[in-house]
Amino acid sequence: MRVLMCNSFFYLRGGVERCFFDLSELLSAHGHEVIPFCMRHKRNRPSEYSRYFVSEIDFPSLLQQRTSPVTKLKALERVLYSHEAKRQIEQLIKDTRPDIAHVQEIDHEISPSILHTIKQFDIPIVQTLHDYKQLCPNTNFVSGEEVCERCRGHRYFHVVLRRCKRDSLSASLLACLETYFQKLLRICERTVDVFIVPSRFLQHKLAEHGFDATVIHLPNFVDVERFRPCYEISDYFVYFGRLVSIKGVKTLFEAMRYVNSSSRLYVIGEGELKETLREYARQHGISNIAFLGYLATQDLIPLVQRAAFTVFPSECYENYPMTILESFACGTPVIGSNIGGIPELVEDGRNGLLFEPGNPWQLADRIQFLLDNPQRAIEMGRNGRQQVEATNDPQRYYQRIVEIYQRLLHKTA
Repeated sequence: MRVLMCNSFFYLRGGVERCFFDLSELLSAHGHEVIPFCMRHKRNRPSEYSRYFVSEIDFPSLLQQRTSPVTKLKALERVLYSHEAKRQIEQLIKDTRPDIAHVQEIDHEISPSILHTIKQFDIPIVQTLHDYKQLCPNTNFVSGEEVCERCRGHRYFHVVLRRCKRDSLSASLLACLETYFQKLLRICERTVDVFIVPSRFLQHKLAEHGFDATVIHLPNFVDVERFRPCYEISDYFVYFGRLVSIKGVKTLFEAMRYVNSSSRLYVIGEGELKETLREYARQHGISNIAFLGYLATQDLIPLVQRAAFTVFPSECYENYPMTILESFACGTPVIGSNIGGIPELVEDGRNGLLFEPGNPWQLADRIQFLLDNPQRAIEMGRNGRQQVEATNDPQRYYQRIVEIYQRLLHKTA
């Protein structure tokens, strides 16, 4: 089977790209030919198909600069309906003749224009949803620093009124126009045959907002063979992820004021709040926090394997965080906030602990409990490992995804 795999980025940028590459490798390992279609970028992995990729565009930088009306129109065209992407993928399809297309994230850098082209060749389309872009112009139901669903009922103008997109009028207006354009034409609903959602929470949100399409729940997978659990008592715990408000890092740092222990918190990642968090720790005399910055996977995983536990304090509707899956694969329990898809993974008292999002005192209590009860933490870590082995097994995922592919192929045969 030849699978056309579409995603904006072709380098390991985040959880979406991890899923994109893992699925590509899984399909290739079973003898399928994977044909990527992405955006050109200096950090891209090498590919024999890179000549078909669309040209690079950096929207955050572009929208922050003073640009000419022509440049702004080109950016708008790229977001709404990229003719370059249509031309490039049409040539790729003619040259490779894929059997099926699997789309990950293509908004902004590629645009849904490619979906029409794929359909013109009678190729079935599967799309995995990693965020709430179908429902929220800001993709994550976040406005400022709060969870927000004001755009329910197609009232997407709220994203402009509240400047939800990076607190920028131009970025928010672009997101608003993009969403209205796509909903008016119903591009995705009319072209995508099956939408896959990793979490039940996202599936329920789509139903709540009246999303009219075929949606299948299929949890992400993790290759546990790449992670070796280390069930030992450790003197540190970790946070790894972006240092931004919606990830709850401010709440985590406030909670550290109430934790009585010599154990250290390792903060792994980069983000706009890094210096603010450093200053907060200094002002409040919190000396047991170490900033490790960005770490490559080969350096990150050993730290997670030996950690007492991972803290995942997000304050937004997380979908199905790979951070939690990878922690469990390492045999490391997770303290997570009780919001979005997190409680689908973290079962309170079994493989970790839950706390009310944004509540530093409750988070501090959960941290203190695991620090004071290391054997319970080890037991929870074992349960987490068993859970991903049973629920997030690559072979189980492969069987399900191929069944979906084959069902669609039989319909079009």
